[in-house]
Amino acid sequence: MSTQPQQPEPVPEGAVTEQEQEQDLPAPGAAEARGTGGEGPGPDAAGGPADTESGEQAAALAELDDRWRRALADLENLRKRHSRELERERAAERARTASALLPVIDNLELALSHAEADPGSIVEGVKAIRDQAVNTLAQLGYERRGETGVPFDPARHEVLGVIEDPEAEPGTVVQVLRPGYGDPGNQLRPVAVAVAKRE
Repeated sequence: MSTQPQQPEPVPEGAVTEQEQEQDLPAPGAAEARGTGGEGPGPDAAGGPADTESGEQAAALAELDDRWRRALADLENLRKRHSRELERERAAERARTASALLPVIDNLELALSHAEADPGSIVEGVKAIRDQAVNTLAQLGYERRGETGVPFDPARHEVLGVIEDPEAEPGTVVQVLRPGYGDPGNQLRPVAVAVAKRE
């Protein structure tokens, strides 16, 4: 009996042979290698978008902190400058007021120097000095107030007494006990008065 070699069975068109399947199968560990290094760095790797955004935020915070510190320094400098200017204005105002009173003091000394030579002239001299002082206060914005026969005004008057006066309307100023200087809102002191009351 003769033995003939077996012929391989025909492969249908389009089918994959076992050899081709073996050639297509990946080698062990190849998938892991591709997953770890073959696809490139992930989004969280060093130098990725997350690190870039974090760096930008840090730079923005640093800039805001620098601006805030500069603003605080500017505000402190402005406060100190305003304080110095205010003190200069106060000193200048005190100097102007004192300068306005110097002529009054000079005339008082002049009147006292002539008192021994002519004692009667001292009264006239004091009156003139009084008028000069009143005018000085008026120039500073504080005019003398001391009218009678006007209705009592709590913004202008301070009641120190009550007088029965049948000829005056109740609540009317009938006597000035001490003159006032200035007007409401710009007043050195109110007028001290006595007012009429009903019988």
